Amino acid sequence: MKKMLFSLSLIAAAGAASAQTTKWDLPSGYGPNTFQVQNLAQFAEDVDKATAGKLKITVHPNASLFKANEIKRAVQSAQVPAGEFILSGASNEAPVFGVDSIPFLATSYVESRRLDAASRPLLVKTLNAQGMKLLYTVAWPPQSLYSTKPVSALKDLKGTKMRAYNPATSFIATAVGAQPVTIQLAELPAALATGGVDNFLTSSASGVDSKLYEGAKHFYAVAAWLPRNAVVVNQKLFDGLDKPTQDAVLQMAAVAEQRGWATSERKDGEYIKELTDKGMKVDASADGLKKELKTIGERMTADWIKLAGEDGKAVIDAYQQK
Repeated sequence: MKKMLFSLSLIAAAGAASAQTTKWDLPSGYGPNTFQVQNLAQFAEDVDKATAGKLKITVHPNASLFKANEIKRAVQSAQVPAGEFILSGASNEAPVFGVDSIPFLATSYVESRRLDAASRPLLVKTLNAQGMKLLYTVAWPPQSLYSTKPVSALKDLKGTKMRAYNPATSFIATAVGAQPVTIQLAELPAALATGGVDNFLTSSASGVDSKLYEGAKHFYAVAAWLPRNAVVVNQKLFDGLDKPTQDAVLQMAAVAEQRGWATSERKDGEYIKELTDKGMKVDASADGLKKELKTIGERMTADWIKLAGEDGKAVIDAYQQK
């Protein structure tokens, strides 16, 4: 009888402990070897420790739970509590999501942080209206041009198949006379191998992590923009946490943001060196291409302000005044 009571006590205790633990799934469209997902994994571990196991976050990389372009909607509809997505991928929903993908508006880490700060209030407001809370953002290294063939001027891109992953890259492809082809990062190596794409704008990190150097042999460091990933949580599910747990999540998110930005900047140089070591022809200046792209960027900045209205103009004004 005593043994039975002891066993029942253990079961009850285990059940109570289980009831006190909240489990979150957090999908990402990026591979486990990327610094963004590694930062996510560290964030999840930090939250686990900071909450003494009350909140356990499981990161699902490589679009294994949802496709990259489905993650934001999955969080918004509470199919998952939290997720990571590239902001510019949602720019069709609201202009603020695409401000960091305007070519040559912010082309360095210092400028990107200023733009992040200037646009943060509007970004938070927009996400809140969609039922989500922003936890943190981290920029990818600057977007540069990869190509299977040499490119000396934008006219060389005419008639080629150019990867598009957001409205900005679709616009650029059309502006240079290329055919925009929507391809998610996870599918890009296969598209290169089968001739489904000829060139694309992406970061040095993606070039290394996805082994894009195997299919694209030319790299032009045009530093067009620094796209940001955002980690968001469903607001109602966040509100369902107790106050100490909420505070712990926000504190660890702030740590993850600082760590992520610092890692991105440090690793950019390492990635470019590795691309060179892998046999890519790296043009670190790409001055001619930069000049041509800057002209497109000026048009896109003006178009973005028109689209975003007074809120958008306020963001650009705040960015340029800092």
